Amino acid sequence: MTTVNANEIALGIESFGADDAPLVLLAGGTTMLSWPDALCERLAAGGRRVVRYDLRDSGEATTTDPQAPAYTLRDLAADTAALADALGGGPAHLAGIGVGGMVAQVAVLDHPGAFSALTLVGTRAVAPGPPDDDLPDHDQATMGRLFARPMPDWTDREAVAEFAAGGAEILGDDPAAARTIAARIWDRTPGTTPPVQMANQMRMVFSRLDCQPRRRERLPEIEVPTLVVHGRRDRFFPVGNGEAIAREIPGARLLVLDEAATAIPFRTPGLRVASRPPPRSARAGRRWSSGPRHRVPA
Repeated sequence: MTTVNANEIALGIESFGADDAPLVLLAGGTTMLSWPDALCERLAAGGRRVVRYDLRDSGEATTTDPQAPAYTLRDLAADTAALADALGGGPAHLAGIGVGGMVAQVAVLDHPGAFSALTLVGTRAVAPGPPDDDLPDHDQATMGRLFARPMPDWTDREAVAEFAAGGAEILGDDPAAARTIAARIWDRTPGTTPPVQMANQMRMVFSRLDCQPRRRERLPEIEVPTLVVHGRRDRFFPVGNGEAIAREIPGARLLVLDEAATAIPFRTPGLRVASRPPPRSARAGRRWSSGPRHRVPA
């Protein structure tokens, strides 16, 4: 892992594959570790250069004040476009998961020339905050259980890892995997002060961002091939959010992972998926290539 200066911000990155291969840029949810190692390795094995990176105030990226961020989602999107330019290799295939998916939508709308394709995983069509009336909100019973738990001692690595495991179990994800990832995030967080550790683990910093102007109405302007991936059992962003994105981006392909919650179960035996391809007219001129357990725009 290293850092790259983009948009006058240091962003932590990790690269997989050859530097001269087509670039796939992965925007994380909490940190770059939102993207599994195995996925990055399999994408790289298919002849791609895969770069996962940390958003501001997470991992090895520039950390200022997570409790009062002085930037917006559009600034994070500008970071993404600047990183794609700094890495070189032409327009990048951009993928975002969770909050990273919100950033990715803004990035493609604000900087269309920087990206050749888009993948949105476990996200929704509006920024952090209350959803539109036609979109399903977080499952309230699940959220009640999730936020009723006392916060851990953020300076205690094992306590933080156990807290993450408990949250994963409530959300229907793999507690063991969550425990391991939380420990890795803790290890690479710049400092043990509670606000910084909490920002890295729980992405609460993003709920404080200025998310204007709205962008949902602009989704029909997206022209790059788009894949929307969502877990059928996602209790944080219910699947109707992914369905709405796929309806509003012309020609978008929706891939629903029937056995998945918020995580991407790339190694789940017997995984079943249900997908909705775009209309034939929307697919004209677009190429789709094999990826790990789903197809991604090439």
